[in-house]
Amino acid sequence: MEAVYGLISTILLAILFTSLQVFEYKEASFNISDGIYGSTFFMATGFHGFHVIIGTLFLTVCLFRLINNHFTILHHFGFEAAAWY
Repeated sequence: MEAVYGLISTILLAILFTSLQVFEYKEASFNISDGIYGSTFFMATGFHGFHVIIGTLFLTVCLFRLINNHFTILHHFGFEAAAWY
């Protein structure tokens, strides 16, 4: 059960992070076409945000698999791969 609680916490924090990133994008006083700062900011944070969204999806799938007892001591590569991602 500790792994389930840990995954739920991680997924909720990832959703919070993504929500705050969306809020930051909406409230920014610049946009991607305002010069080097805007384009660098949106490209770097956009790639990171995309990475977080994909990781959140991976971990959500792992949460459902964990709840359904799909992982064992010897068979847990999907969970490990998601954690490494």
